[in-house]
Amino acid sequence: MASYNLEFSCDTAENTLAWIHSIIDFLDSYRFFLEAHVVNFFKDRLWENVDKEWIDCLRNESSENLVQIPSGVVQEYWPPSLKKFVLTSRSLAIRREQANLSKVLPDMHLASLNQVLTQGMNPKKKHEVEVLAGVVSCIAKGVGASTVVDVGAGQGYLAQVLSFEYQLPVIAIDASSHHARVTDARAERIKKHYFSKLRKTGSGSHFNIPKTVTCQILSTETLKALSRSSLQKDLADLELVEESAETESSLLLAGLHACGDLSVTMLRSFLDCKEIRAVVSIGCCYNLLSEEGSESADFQCGFPMSKGVKSTKFSLGKSSRDLACQSAERWKGLGIDASLHNFNLHALRAAFQMVLFHYYPETLEKSPIVGRQGKALLRQQHRKEESTDSMNFVDHNILKRGNIAKANGTGEYHIEGNADENHFSDPVLLASASIKSGSMAGKTSGAFSNGSSNQISINEDTKKYLLFEEFSVSALSRLGFSHLKEVDFSQIWKETEPFAVSCLILCLFILS
Repeated sequence: MASYNLEFSCDTAENTLAWIHSIIDFLDSYRFFLEAHVVNFFKDRLWENVDKEWIDCLRNESSENLVQIPSGVVQEYWPPSLKKFVLTSRSLAIRREQANLSKVLPDMHLASLNQVLTQGMNPKKKHEVEVLAGVVSCIAKGVGASTVVDVGAGQGYLAQVLSFEYQLPVIAIDASSHHARVTDARAERIKKHYFSKLRKTGSGSHFNIPKTVTCQILSTETLKALSRSSLQKDLADLELVEESAETESSLLLAGLHACGDLSVTMLRSFLDCKEIRAVVSIGCCYNLLSEEGSESADFQCGFPMSKGVKSTKFSLGKSSRDLACQSAERWKGLGIDASLHNFNLHALRAAFQMVLFHYYPETLEKSPIVGRQGKALLRQQHRKEESTDSMNFVDHNILKRGNIAKANGTGEYHIEGNADENHFSDPVLLASASIKSGSMAGKTSGAFSNGSSNQISINEDTKKYLLFEEFSVSALSRLGFSHLKEVDFSQIWKETEPFAVSCLILCLFILS
């Protein structure tokens, strides 16, 4: 096999630029994947833009091999061009090996957080705050920073751990006044616990409490004012402090999930403001970065930052920024079942786009957001399967919806049970339903009652269709359509379902 595993590094400016140019050359060659939006997969027939040899090769590939594509795993029998794409993409990606913090920061101490500090945190948030607080504390001491500024502090989780547990002066700034009130109220509850603890040990009663500031935009000027005001007891009037205080202090900027341009502004402020000694930032929401040339971009855009990238005139675009929020390692860590579960959600959403295209075309101009009801529906389905000893059953109520009962095909069937008699003639369900036991008036090619008055036994294909319809009805309701049109869900499903595997393959290529 030809080797496409190229080596890149950022040890010098020259090597960094070489890496950047290699990435741009690769992205330009596969611009289609950058600009493809999975929700439009069926509407725009996106599979027609993918190399037919690739699709034919992967259509019958095992799920185990498919979900490893974003991780750079290829098979020997794949077409050379496909292997080149996957392996080159992987070699250009930034390395994500986990650092050994004890070697990087040998003086770092991780405090074990008590239940009072972690109240309201889920396990993921607790882990992030616990580790980042230790890192911030160690670096703050190392650079001699007298104050930590928690940028985009949210509800103050990081700020409060740094203040109460590590005894660092902290200013928590956030654009939301509601978050500031929550941070202050939470700090008061924590203060009572620590005050009681200090009295019992007789070690005094002094400890730091985070100071909150609400401001919309973090600028160099604001940071200078904050650095001067960090030694002041009252931050109620920031303008007064800025005018009267001349004392300088050193700062460390910290951000846990500093959203969009916020991380960029932190880095620029670090370069422009001598009071800032260090930046510790975990960025997120790269899709919200402003970009040069876009209509919504301000004077200082989030992308690109460097002169090297600016000189290439390379543009990402919205779809690429959305894609930047995804991680191949995240999908790899989910495992096969969870990965396929997520890909199925993408296929459901893409199929629903066809509903909007045919019946509600005016909504597509607004880029509709339908939320995460797909995940909720799949969780419900999973719980129902578990509650019936993993047998393939769905609630009878799902099959009672009016639009399913309306005749879209030939033949009329009656589902019998304790509930009111229902007419059932959907061609997709009739064609693919699995016969288990029970009785039904009419021909024996339909979905059958399993003897229970509340459940009907069906196969996997039928479950997928029902899930699609349930997803669509829920999404339309979320978009404000309470009185639904005569939507032929079964016809849309028949048009899209044969290409569902191709949709999964496109998702994998995009993630690569």
